[in-house]
Amino acid sequence: MIRLALGSLRQHRGAYAGTFFAAMLAVALLAGGGLLLASVLTAKPPADRFAAAAVVVSGDRDVTLEKVTTKEKKDKVKVKRKVKSERLTGAGSLPADLAGRMDGLPGVATAVADVAFPVQVRTPGGRPLRGADDAPVIGHGWASALLTPYSLRTGEAPGPGQIVIDADLASRSATTVGGRLIVTTKTGVRDMTVSGVAAPAGRDGLPAQAALFVADDEVASVSGLPGPTAVAVLASPGADPVALRHAVEGVAGKAPVLTGADRVHADLPGALPDYIGPISMFGFVIGITAFSAVFVLTGTVTLGVRQRLRELALLRTCGATPGQLRRLLGVESVLLAGVAALPGAPLGVVFAHLVAARFRDLGAVPAQFTVRTDVIVLVAATVAGMLVTFVGARIAARRAVRIAPTQALAETANAPTGGLAPRAALAVVTTAGAIALLVFVPLDGPLGMGMSFVSSALLLCAVAALGPLLIRVLTAPLSRLVGAGGATGWLAGLVTRAEPRRVAAVAVPLVLMFAINATMLLNSALLEELTAREQVDRTASATAQITAAGGLPLSTVERLVALDGVTGAAATLPTRAIVEQGGKPEDYVTQGLLVAGTETALDLDLRAGTLPGTGTFAASEYITGQYGWRVGDEVRIWLADGHQVNLRLAGVYARARGFGDLALPAALVAAHDPRGLVSTVGLRYRGDVPDRVAASWPELLLTPTLGAAPAGDAQNQQGAWELMVVISLGFTAIAVINTFAIATAARRREFADLRLAGATTGQLHRLAGREAMITVSAGLTLGIAVTAIVVGAFSTAQDGTLRVFVDAGTYAGMLGAVAALGLVAGAVPARVLLRRRSLPALSDGR
Repeated sequence: MIRLALGSLRQHRGAYAGTFFAAMLAVALLAGGGLLLASVLTAKPPADRFAAAAVVVSGDRDVTLEKVTTKEKKDKVKVKRKVKSERLTGAGSLPADLAGRMDGLPGVATAVADVAFPVQVRTPGGRPLRGADDAPVIGHGWASALLTPYSLRTGEAPGPGQIVIDADLASRSATTVGGRLIVTTKTGVRDMTVSGVAAPAGRDGLPAQAALFVADDEVASVSGLPGPTAVAVLASPGADPVALRHAVEGVAGKAPVLTGADRVHADLPGALPDYIGPISMFGFVIGITAFSAVFVLTGTVTLGVRQRLRELALLRTCGATPGQLRRLLGVESVLLAGVAALPGAPLGVVFAHLVAARFRDLGAVPAQFTVRTDVIVLVAATVAGMLVTFVGARIAARRAVRIAPTQALAETANAPTGGLAPRAALAVVTTAGAIALLVFVPLDGPLGMGMSFVSSALLLCAVAALGPLLIRVLTAPLSRLVGAGGATGWLAGLVTRAEPRRVAAVAVPLVLMFAINATMLLNSALLEELTAREQVDRTASATAQITAAGGLPLSTVERLVALDGVTGAAATLPTRAIVEQGGKPEDYVTQGLLVAGTETALDLDLRAGTLPGTGTFAASEYITGQYGWRVGDEVRIWLADGHQVNLRLAGVYARARGFGDLALPAALVAAHDPRGLVSTVGLRYRGDVPDRVAASWPELLLTPTLGAAPAGDAQNQQGAWELMVVISLGFTAIAVINTFAIATAARRREFADLRLAGATTGQLHRLAGREAMITVSAGLTLGIAVTAIVVGAFSTAQDGTLRVFVDAGTYAGMLGAVAALGLVAGAVPARVLLRRRSLPALSDGR
């Protein structure tokens, strides 16, 4: 069987070239997506700031909840426990005396309290400073320099009003000992003198974070923290590591005790690269690529099998059984996919590196993210490609091998009809699944984009299952419309109506190309438009917006809004907060909100209640609907550092896009967020307020309110969506060209017969063009239908408005691009085939 399969592959090299190409691309995409996801799942922090410590005690870094359910069955009670955790964006504080209590433990050389806090640093000229790869600057007390360790290269330890910076930050700022830097934390703005420059051994600084050290006596006043964020223990020579850990655990209480590689997790969350977003992003990438690869590869294999119907009939005439033919096609597919994987896997590595580089440029992944080549992932992608090719061949063979042996005597051979019932059942199931997702899943929430893709995929599966039937319905009117152009058009309509399966095999990749990509583009464009519109509506009531590089301390904002002439002010302080839903912690984008004056400077479109004040909070319509909250309900909320508070719901607002689902008192947020800086202040004023603001705070930027664009994160997300669309478009475009080429190559004898019957080359070119027009029109009609269903449901869920086109320019661009590609892909292979030497019947007659 293997020898026969190899001989068949050699004999039909041209016919199998398209399938080989599709399998190679499928393996490449699966390998690339798998490498990206595996790399981000296994990504580790680039450096351990606690390298010199043996044991580290950490403050809270996540919120963990345990859900206990009991179920009685006969005389037994079954107890089931589920533990769920959510990562904090800040760091909880430890008792201030914990380091002192550990100093006397056996095996402890010294215990060092580490107070880590983010700082904003700028030069006296106002230039903001960041670390390598735009890394944040993290402040510490000087005593914790011992933990890495950092050692002084020049200068001396910091005293009152002084700082020590790492060598990399000194180089970037061109600052030497005696220079001055402006340091901003949530407790205020300070003009501080550089007393020294320090660095770890052999390096200028740690990757992913720049370091700034203040005097230990001033660390509490500068950071605003009530205690250390971690306590690190340096071991005495010869100390037993196990005994040391047990001794520390006895004093640490419930606080996590970390050793070995886990010590790095005691660092401030903001100092470590965040891979939560990239995990979901790359998961979506592999979802798109896997679906597209499976969808296209299965169709290509099926089309390739259909081209060999006459050969299969000849084998049946020679005595081959259907089982033997199925095994032959299966072995051929496995061999073909295996050979295609040889270039496909290395191509996947290149693909992964290119995508990762682009995502780094967009800021959608940490700058330190690197793609690691994993042999297991490459093998898995190869196996997956072979399996998909094999399954596609078996599905195609299931009907093709039932061909009657007598059909070998005919000029053409057609697969037996039938199989409508399982196709219809598959279409019903996938359509029902898509409708259920579009109706019952809240598309206006964080799952909206993902569910719209899944819904599109399910509808595409339904289209593929009913492809020949749908194409037969569509080609009837389309072929008559195109056939109005004379004999060539009439013949093109006749051919497409007679071959619905071949037309469907070519049209379905066009449906995929348009529906998947148009849906993603239109839905992301809609979200961007709605976010920008709500941002404009929120800030329209303010006369001006005040911002500062890095942010403003709340104390500065309080003095600013108290100026004479300020009639209204609203300050927002970004953070994240965690609430509980069914025993599972969920975190949400949150704003600390400070409102002052008698006039409105921020319009959240309150639907009930009031804005938050002392002991209260406000929430968006979406989250109140999800949790069933009502005004007056008391809700347990965890703040950025894990501090738990019970707040009463005071109001419900509608304009949450680009703002957040929770609004808390600004003072509460500032006290428990390690950054704790105000991002924007909306002002309404009379008189010379701008002049007095400029005189008192020259570093502030006051601009008229014209409606702000979406924030950088939204722009990064939009860029990431566009890149994923480019990936999908590239693959599906190649698939369309490949499918057209395979379908056209199978018609060599048909075109030769038409030439012998008197058709000119020009007539055949026009025939191929008219057929391509019908095929493209049918594919786009189905693609438009799928897109309209998903985009319409997504749009209605967002703001109650049904939209189909969303962005007319994007829609027209997609239609034009897909139509042009389809027409070119249909015409070019035919022109190549119609060269005199490409037609076997004519060659035979020479």
